[in-house]
Amino acid sequence: MPVLTAHDLHKAFGPQTILDGVTVTIRTGERVGLVGLNGSGKSTLARILAGVELPDSGTISRRRGAEIGVLSQDPVFEPSDTARDVVLAGLSAWHAAKARHDEVSRSLAAGAGDAEALLAAQTEAAADVERLGGWDMMHRVDAIIGHVGVTRPDAPMSVLSGGDRRRVALARLLVSRPALAVLDEPSNHLDVETVEWLERYLVEEHPGALLLITHDRYLLDRVVERTLEIDKGKVYSYDGGYEEYLEQKSERLALEARTESNRQNFLRTELEWLRRQPKARTGKQKARIQRAETTKAAPPPKAERTAQLSVESVRTGKTILELKKLGLAVDGKWLVRGLDFSLTKGERVGVVGRNGTGKTTMLRAILGQVAAEGDGAAAEGPTMEGEVVLGKNSSIAYFDQHRSGLDLDKSIFENIAGSHTRVEVGGRSMDVRSYLERFLFDPNKARQPVGSLSGGERARVALAKMLTQSVNVIILDEPTNDLDVMTLAALEGMLVELDGSALVVTHDRWFLNRVATSILAFEGGGRVVRYAGNYDAYREQRAHAAAEVEAEAAARAARAQAAEPRPAQAPAKTAARAGGAPKLTYAERTELDGIVGRIDEAEQKVRELEAKLADPTLYSSRGAEVAGLLSDLDRARQEAARLVSRWEELETKREAAGKS
Repeated sequence: MPVLTAHDLHKAFGPQTILDGVTVTIRTGERVGLVGLNGSGKSTLARILAGVELPDSGTISRRRGAEIGVLSQDPVFEPSDTARDVVLAGLSAWHAAKARHDEVSRSLAAGAGDAEALLAAQTEAAADVERLGGWDMMHRVDAIIGHVGVTRPDAPMSVLSGGDRRRVALARLLVSRPALAVLDEPSNHLDVETVEWLERYLVEEHPGALLLITHDRYLLDRVVERTLEIDKGKVYSYDGGYEEYLEQKSERLALEARTESNRQNFLRTELEWLRRQPKARTGKQKARIQRAETTKAAPPPKAERTAQLSVESVRTGKTILELKKLGLAVDGKWLVRGLDFSLTKGERVGVVGRNGTGKTTMLRAILGQVAAEGDGAAAEGPTMEGEVVLGKNSSIAYFDQHRSGLDLDKSIFENIAGSHTRVEVGGRSMDVRSYLERFLFDPNKARQPVGSLSGGERARVALAKMLTQSVNVIILDEPTNDLDVMTLAALEGMLVELDGSALVVTHDRWFLNRVATSILAFEGGGRVVRYAGNYDAYREQRAHAAAEVEAEAAARAARAQAAEPRPAQAPAKTAARAGGAPKLTYAERTELDGIVGRIDEAEQKVRELEAKLADPTLYSSRGAEVAGLLSDLDRARQEAARLVSRWEELETKREAAGKS
């Protein structure tokens, strides 16, 4: 059953057509993704479907009583409301259902009215309460506020950052459980762990339909059941998530290419025939001529446009970047303590961690924007101890997550080139409009103010501005926010081919898996740890480390219990005669006597394999061995855990037999 159907939607802004006859249906409970280039109209279509904006023409039918919730990119709130107030406002439908249930229950208790009708109304209200989250919603509200990362629920909205306001808006929408949730870039400003929680929540707990606009390709692939693509005013529908979308789009483009090839062949054949014929022609010949003219006049399909990103590298020295015993503190709280880190040529380090753990502060320290401890001028900002060493040939390009280097009142053209008509790129002069075409900007948009652009288009302007420099170190702070997947793929390709080094703060797991050679993880409490490999390798190493801690704790408990003196036991009847637990067999007693030593040996093997994997030369000179060592480590940990479990089983059996 459809929750929403839109038919023949049209929308234009001036001469630019955004929607050209779009028809869309979203069914009850269906999870739909929406993709397309920045500026193609994704957010516009979402706002129209949600009723926030009107189309120029077309119709929209929504199921009666179906609530539609919208997470916009720039949510607006009353400044005096607290974050908790805003989230609780999402419970209006729940409060109404609960009030109906309470009122009907009171009427039933008083014996007022038609009992059968009241029971039916009570059942209906109870079903609504359950559908909207259940009876204990205050607990649920607090849980969701915590999961999305709202750390100051009682602070007024006026003092919260843009990222915090987005998290509050996301919590309000999830709490409200609408029939259709429209999420426009929900992963922006979320850390990786929160994105992974949101992914699970949308799949396992969100009861309504979903329209998801996101650049997070894992989120698309794992959540949505159908993908819509908006391209040149048209919407194409594909079954499945991101991977299936790529496969089916490839087939569609191949079909279009074949169709165009057939059209060209037909035109060649017809034109040759026309040139051979005499002037006088029959009616049948005139029809053939008309068909040829119509085919000739039909426009060919527009070629797929992709961003062309490149950077001019300059020679590096022996030292590129080193952090020596770096400490970073805010208001007396240590975000980073004792960090030693070096960046070498060719490395691409992904930086991950929860919001507020110090990732951006570290980037600012590298750029010289954090004062040393004791500098009174910086008493209210972050302070630094330790040392940041930049090589004398190190040249840094910085991509700021807030795009603060852009002047929103000036045009795209002016932001890139100022008053000049040409830019210097890669040692050669280029016309500004030609340069902007590399970033998918039409020449007729070059004079458009940056403030009127979408978030993704502003990000492309910031990239275009940054890449006019010749550098050997690129520092990117949340570059994936707002960018479309095509531009992200181009950025990934540029970084992989980079003749230099990169430091990238991002929550985009797909991006990290394609680009990162190592992960710098901010784990809280001032602890920052470097892991070799991409994001999946980092997750595997974290999981192994957690399993090792658990196994070590169990082994310590086993050794402690084995070392305890055992009280002397008086001879007793056999367990069978006493009706108690069976005693250990001779083989089991022998196994128990030697199992602690075997646990020690297994743990020693784990430590040896971990030492090999911690050796940095392994990844630079013997990378082919990594997969095998990780597999050996996994087996060694499993064996250690098995032995501990077996020891617990035998020890429990011995104690039970002793008590019989």
